[in-house]
Amino acid sequence: MTKKEAKKEIARLTALVQYHNKLYHQYARPEISDYEFDQLLAKLTQLENQFPEFGLEGSPTQLVGETLSKNFQTVYHQYPMLSLSNTYSEAEVRQFVQRIQKLLQGEPIEFFCELKFDGVAISLLYKKGALEGVVTRGDGVKGDDITRNAEQVKTIPRIVKAKDVPPEFEARGEAFMPRNKFEQLNQVRIAQGEEPLANPRNAAAGTLKTLRPNSGPKRSLDCYLYAFRSEAIDLSTHEAGIQLLEKWGFNISPTYKKCTTLEEILEYIDYWETEKKSLPVAIDGVVIKVNSINQQNRLGFTAKSPRWAIAYKYKPENVATILEKVAYQVGRTGVVTPVAHLKPTPLAGTTVKRASLHNAAEIERLGLHLGDTVFIEKGGDIIPKVTGVDTAKRKPDSKPVKFITHCPACSTTLVRQYEKALYYCPNTKACRPQTQAMLEHFVHRKAMDINAIGKKTIALLVEKGLIRTPADLYSLRYEDIYSLDGFKDLSTKNVLRGIEQSKQRPFEHVLFALGIRHVGEVAAEKIAQHCQDIDSLAKASSEELMVIPEVGEEIAQSITTYFQEPKNLQLIESLKKVGLRLSIAKTEAVPTRHPLAGKSLVISGTFQNFEREDLKSLIKSKGGKILSSVSNKLDYLVAGHKPGPAKLAKAQALGVQIINEETIIQMIGL
Repeated sequence: MTKKEAKKEIARLTALVQYHNKLYHQYARPEISDYEFDQLLAKLTQLENQFPEFGLEGSPTQLVGETLSKNFQTVYHQYPMLSLSNTYSEAEVRQFVQRIQKLLQGEPIEFFCELKFDGVAISLLYKKGALEGVVTRGDGVKGDDITRNAEQVKTIPRIVKAKDVPPEFEARGEAFMPRNKFEQLNQVRIAQGEEPLANPRNAAAGTLKTLRPNSGPKRSLDCYLYAFRSEAIDLSTHEAGIQLLEKWGFNISPTYKKCTTLEEILEYIDYWETEKKSLPVAIDGVVIKVNSINQQNRLGFTAKSPRWAIAYKYKPENVATILEKVAYQVGRTGVVTPVAHLKPTPLAGTTVKRASLHNAAEIERLGLHLGDTVFIEKGGDIIPKVTGVDTAKRKPDSKPVKFITHCPACSTTLVRQYEKALYYCPNTKACRPQTQAMLEHFVHRKAMDINAIGKKTIALLVEKGLIRTPADLYSLRYEDIYSLDGFKDLSTKNVLRGIEQSKQRPFEHVLFALGIRHVGEVAAEKIAQHCQDIDSLAKASSEELMVIPEVGEEIAQSITTYFQEPKNLQLIESLKKVGLRLSIAKTEAVPTRHPLAGKSLVISGTFQNFEREDLKSLIKSKGGKILSSVSNKLDYLVAGHKPGPAKLAKAQALGVQIINEETIIQMIGL
């Protein structure tokens, strides 16, 4: 390679790595696998070493982690939060061990081996036993303060009570979404017509970096701790720090192991490459550390990583198969998603027949042709995805895959959302997949809770032309349902009873059931409380709606657009006529002299005499308003056992009155 070619290639690779870094860290939406990214970075590193004069300022080879977000407060790390050098080669693991042995000149060496969990690295900061903050790795020197968002990680102790807890300490770990929670989340997204997330790491990163942590359904995150830091305790080994964290109640994966020989390390690597499928969390490799703190200090650091540790990463299981066709699915909101139909092939313990292609941009990026030999892997070892094409095996007469222009269900011309590279079908009146998905959402447990009606029943009712809108459910007769395949007298009566009982569902559930784009369960409750009835909501402007807690510009715009559609207004009128609750139930008036009337409260912690939801209901019945976050508009923070330390600190800083369970009982008048 000439110098001119090297300069051009370094510039190209730098821009490419920076682009993929941004997608991975800032948007949790990677387009390539970790392995592909690491190969790009390794190639850039090699060229920069060979032609150092062409290395660009701010090259990603010299940086740790990510660019910090402007949306979060910046916190400087007391100890640099460096990344690890990594390898996909057992030969390089051997070289690492041999280099350590050479540098330590025959000293006894213990290696601490642990799994490399596929999540988001975070730092937990404690003072006087209380959690003071949660910070991301960031650029290694400073990170983003995500304390509020990290409240969703329930296994992070808010208070550590033990006699030997130092005045200040830091615990580092990996926040992640368990596999089963990830699968449940994607099922909900698919049911709501949204594109499924690619892997659990993206789901965890998106949750911890959302700007609206209390909007939408809660995502269950977990965290494994893997390091301890404190000036107040002089530990001899890394293992001793892990044992302290275990003793104090932190969540430590029991999968770590001490090794004294290279053979033991390689056995550990091989064992977990086979057994990783049995874990509740995705892993992408193994971390090997020198156990002795004294030896770590003498070995030191490079600019990016410690010399006493290395990450061995498992190559994603990648197999080749044939792309037989591309089909298209229509979701509840009309979004059309392409799906690759493949020649069945075994992959990571299952037989894969289909894989997501995400959107039109992904098809263009891959340059797919029908009949192509494609490479597939499982994102996070869960969802199959197409990662590349073997163009050398492409047949000369193969036809390129072109994204469809018309809806596969109703033939309506598709509309493109360019900012999201999505196509959607605008025919919400007569597009059958949209109709069925919309009705499935309407009867869902969290919506109208008509549990006697499932997907199969809805499909039969739509097929026979008995229902097209949610209002049609309330016109169904005994003979309509009894005539369906598989229905008898008892099951027919159960359906009719469920439909009738749904008329008692509160306004917020009806609002959620309407399926307004972006209006989730939590937002529906806040909107219902604020607007009181459907007519007031229909008349509200975007500016008026954005005053409501949990409602941002996107939700506000979606609501106003919904009520501009004549068919939606017609549906509302039909639902009024059949008796659904489209306003907040009128309860016994609360005396304006009641101490909670018109007051806003936040509930935090657990309570001896109440479940949290019961306490919230009591407060609402006395005229109080429940908010989800602390602000200067708040009147009271009700602090139970183990309240969120971030909420407490913010309430104290803003001068918000903090009351306990005994006080709120007195104020309610029990």
